[in-house]
Amino acid sequence: MLNFEWLQRGAHRARWLPDSARAVDAVLEVINAARQSVSFEVYIIRPEGPGEALRSALLAAVQRGVRVRLLYDAFGSEALPPGFFDELRAAGGEVRVFSPARRLRLAMRDHRKLLVCDDSTAVVGGFNIGPEYCGDGVSAGWFDLGLQISGPVVQELQRGFDAMFALAPLNTRALYAFRRMVSGPEPALTDITLLQRGMGWPRGRLRRALHRDLRSARQVSCVAAYFLPSSRIRRELANCRRRSGRVQLLLAGLSDVPISKFASEHLYARLMRAGVEVWEYQPQILHAKLLIIDDLVYVGSCNLDRRGLYINYELLLRLQWPELAAQGRQLFDAALERSRRFDHAEWRRRSWWQRWRAVCAYWLVSRIDPLMARRAMRSLD
Repeated sequence: MLNFEWLQRGAHRARWLPDSARAVDAVLEVINAARQSVSFEVYIIRPEGPGEALRSALLAAVQRGVRVRLLYDAFGSEALPPGFFDELRAAGGEVRVFSPARRLRLAMRDHRKLLVCDDSTAVVGGFNIGPEYCGDGVSAGWFDLGLQISGPVVQELQRGFDAMFALAPLNTRALYAFRRMVSGPEPALTDITLLQRGMGWPRGRLRRALHRDLRSARQVSCVAAYFLPSSRIRRELANCRRRSGRVQLLLAGLSDVPISKFASEHLYARLMRAGVEVWEYQPQILHAKLLIIDDLVYVGSCNLDRRGLYINYELLLRLQWPELAAQGRQLFDAALERSRRFDHAEWRRRSWWQRWRAVCAYWLVSRIDPLMARRAMRSLD
């Protein structure tokens, strides 16, 4: 089992939470330690397992005088009973549901996962709150991860939460107010930068940072639960190989969204022809999001797919932190030991049905889904 100590860089401290169980445990520990404020934003909350523990921790925080705000996504958390947080509301907790209008749920989702407590500590990652996130990702539970961080960037994460909390009704008035909150000149990339995207955030900043870093990359290690990047990102990965660099993709062998996996398979052959290593994680469902580019780490909620890069509300921390990147590669290498690497010649021997399935899934996920989302989003303009 991997265990990572806290790392220090300037005014920031951070540590990896290398599986979903430890990430969820860290969330509960930080909430239980909070003395002033708790801001928690998540895509999925399920009522059983850690959902019960989360409700109890938030209620206890309110009862000891902490300001508690909770934001969860209407589509991701459809299974949550309507009165699940009534006791928390009655005690003084503030609970909001992102995009309650049913016509917008399929189109626009708050896919972010973020906890900020006391303006001093934050947890980000790909994990949600549900029984499937109770495990090490090897013998049980989905494979996911998180990062706990303290330092100046936490205040920026808090401001991002505040903006999303104001946006939650997702009507025209809320969107105008949100845009005023997040408007302003685009700050330069620093050693530790928060990147946020979605309708209303400055357009393209997350993608521009990715393109800039990939243009000069020599070693790329990517874990992606759902992988359907733009043609430009695929070219940059291929160009890294042409510069004698190394590109390793760790993708889902088992997926909670099979159509997304089939769509990714449509890209395998051309990626392998370019020299990119394609691996699939075998023991459990892969749900992690991690990108390491040389000494840079990208960690957060965003997948390298159409929804992550162009539609959903997402966040990524971009950290120029060599020691953190080195630990991240240890985590990556440990996952590779439990993965299968595909050979190009073997991949070409797939059946006609597997090929046709991949083509259909690719066009549905990369073209039809974004088209339907854009049509719904135009109703807010």
